Amino acid sequence: MNQFSWDPKSYLLDGKRKFLVSGEFHYFRVPKEDWEKRLLLLRETGGNCVATYIPWILHEPVEGDIRFGDIPQRELESFLQLCGRLGFLVVCRPGPYQYSELKYDGLPGWLCDGYPELLARNIKGEIFRGSSVSYLHPTFLKKVKTWFDVVCPLLSGYMVSKGGPVAMVQIDNELMGVHEWFGGWDYNRDTMGFGTDNGRFASFLKERYVDVHALNDAYASTYASVSEVDPTGEPKSGWVENARRTKDYQDFYFQTTAEYVRTLYRWMRESGIDCQIVHNSANPNMNAFFLETVREMGSNFLLGSDHYYNLNQEWNQNNPTPQYAVNIYYSNEMLRLMGYPATIFELPGGSFSDWPPVTQEDTLSCYLTNTALGMKGSNYYIFTGGPNPEGVSHHGDLYDYGASVGAFGEIRPTYESQKTYGCFLAENGWLAGAERVPDFSVGLDWEHARSKTYFAGKCEAGFSNTDAWSFLRKGVMTTAFCASLSGNLVDLTTLESGLAGKRDSEADGLPLFVPTSACMSEYIQKALIQYVEQGGNLLLAPVIPQLDENFRPCTLLRDFLGAGESRPFKKTSPVLSVGPVHNILVTGSLWENATRPAQAKCIASEEVTGTELGWKAGFAGGGTVIWLGLQWMHAKHEHTDMLRFLLAELGCVKPAVRCDNPNVWTSLRSDGERQMLFVMNLLSAGMHAGLEVRMSNGEYRKLEPVDLKPMEVRTMEIRSDMA
Repeated sequence: MNQFSWDPKSYLLDGKRKFLVSGEFHYFRVPKEDWEKRLLLLRETGGNCVATYIPWILHEPVEGDIRFGDIPQRELESFLQLCGRLGFLVVCRPGPYQYSELKYDGLPGWLCDGYPELLARNIKGEIFRGSSVSYLHPTFLKKVKTWFDVVCPLLSGYMVSKGGPVAMVQIDNELMGVHEWFGGWDYNRDTMGFGTDNGRFASFLKERYVDVHALNDAYASTYASVSEVDPTGEPKSGWVENARRTKDYQDFYFQTTAEYVRTLYRWMRESGIDCQIVHNSANPNMNAFFLETVREMGSNFLLGSDHYYNLNQEWNQNNPTPQYAVNIYYSNEMLRLMGYPATIFELPGGSFSDWPPVTQEDTLSCYLTNTALGMKGSNYYIFTGGPNPEGVSHHGDLYDYGASVGAFGEIRPTYESQKTYGCFLAENGWLAGAERVPDFSVGLDWEHARSKTYFAGKCEAGFSNTDAWSFLRKGVMTTAFCASLSGNLVDLTTLESGLAGKRDSEADGLPLFVPTSACMSEYIQKALIQYVEQGGNLLLAPVIPQLDENFRPCTLLRDFLGAGESRPFKKTSPVLSVGPVHNILVTGSLWENATRPAQAKCIASEEVTGTELGWKAGFAGGGTVIWLGLQWMHAKHEHTDMLRFLLAELGCVKPAVRCDNPNVWTSLRSDGERQMLFVMNLLSAGMHAGLEVRMSNGEYRKLEPVDLKPMEVRTMEIRSDMA
């Protein structure tokens, strides 16, 4: 491969759209004499790329003594040369962090033990972990720069631009994980500059509030200057003021992470790294934490995510489940909205724990489900393991990870699932450029996915951002899958005027469903008003926002709609009717409007009291709005019937796929010429389903019924000449 690039749709290898299929292969763990044999095994699975950490702890065992090539475990260049000869691309991950069950998460012990000032602190100012560093601490950056000044020039000689194999270099690993998982955001005083006029935090607050008077108004405080603000010892005020303080610090912390990425990026470029620079979000729930980084770095950076389903018995699932599918769907969609081909830099190739097991059936189901829901690049973590170099691991002498090729080269059943998946991609390479055929759009407010810290505890704002985030996943998305309705995410912060999207080859617009909280930025409220004024059809649930993102009154959307305040509807054991759908179980909260638009008609009510809990209204410009005062967690068939009815009222009368079994989920992907239907059974029992697909003429074509085994994903190519 001589050329490597990407666009938001897919990777391009030698100018052709391809799936990136990588395997994590640690040159420092796999015995050198087995490198070629195991790399060829990876090629047999369809692999075209290799990823490897470059552990700082291994290569600089003593401060100032950086070693490459003196022992087989440090022969990075020999490994890169072999990968190049065999035609593999390489993703290099030089840190500073690696994790990978290494001591100190891959940092040198001399660094963490010898320089305690650089460790991250919790909000009380306490060190919360011996290897969680403060990213921007000057001492840490100085030591990282010394490491990068050696490893990056070495890598620069193997860039694809120079005919070498290195196509990507990763900055750090699973950023923010070493903070969030062990103590919260970092409050290291030296790094953040608390109490100093030119410190990072004071500078952030000056930019946000301009002067201390605006800050005092927001915090209900009496500071004489912005530099006095100390987030580690703030007095408690009202809920709103405290939420603003907490949100401000989180926004600031995310901004410091972006600064850290930018710093490492600059050092890499200065050292001759001219390939794609990437990073991996630790899990779908953390993707939204990188907004500041993505917006600052733009196309100079590529973010992917990690999609594990089982690493030990603490996980919510031990095999791919419907809940896992929902998580990977919104993760892939988030990456797409950020402008990237959805790349899973750690896709399960095994598990850290021997029990619960990772099986052949589970892994194949995982790979196909990720593909059905938008994955364009992947990296099996890990593909093969081996002995740990002496003194670098705190998990024994062997790093096996239950990989498809074991630590001693043994072939496990999961290898067959990787071969099967590789054959599928080879036979259906056109899917690299395919997109999901949508029936409606789902509005994504990124702030909902970032709100668990500042919306913790009692919420005086009403229906909170975290409530809305849960509703989007456990209500809207899950019900849509059970109803065989395909919803594509739309970024509400970049919502274009007019229609949110196109349905397949038809010219009509897609209905836009926006799960709402009490808070919505003024910008998004204005965008939704413009959307309706230009003919868009909008579904809002369960409340109409009354605050902006910083908890200040903002009723632009409510005023435009002519609706009253959203207030909780309280009744013991309420039952809802929505249009012709009755006996809808209320599995969440109910809301009513004090008033409704003058032109609106009732579309939902509580069955016993008759209280109106939803309406439909038309607006100038041709747009229609439905408001439904229901938050639900999917549980009953009536929820699917309700969603079908609501979307049909807004124009979605012929969804792309019809399936008669709500336990069987579908995803139809198309490149504009060809279509493939993915049919997913992510349950522990076999399933039967009847299927129909809408063809280009608008008519449905009945497919052969399918009988699916547990954990089976079936694919069907849909041709225009099918009988």
